[in-house]
Amino acid sequence: MVLKMRGDLIRVLSTVEEKANELKLDGYEPDIVLLGKEAYEFIRAQINEEFGGEEEVFELSGLKIRTLDELDGDAVVIDSKALGLGLGGAKRFKVVL
Repeated sequence: MVLKMRGDLIRVLSTVEEKANELKLDGYEPDIVLLGKEAYEFIRAQINEEFGGEEEVFELSGLKIRTLDELDGDAVVIDSKALGLGLGGAKRFKVVL
């Protein structure tokens, strides 16, 4: 069970970094990870299991976390300064498979 949880945490962190790097290559400056409530609780459980405690999680891979209930089990890495100014500036992925 612990190995699966560690694998899930590594998968999520790797995907956050991958999406952030894709945005950087497109000229954006990612600064926030939007997480659905289900995704946030999943990540929080993974981190607390790995490191102990019942702490809240405020950032992933150096990006601030914001929750958006409508995303459910998904996450979106965004450049908050560019979002809404045209196409791009965001990369979405599944956290809870």
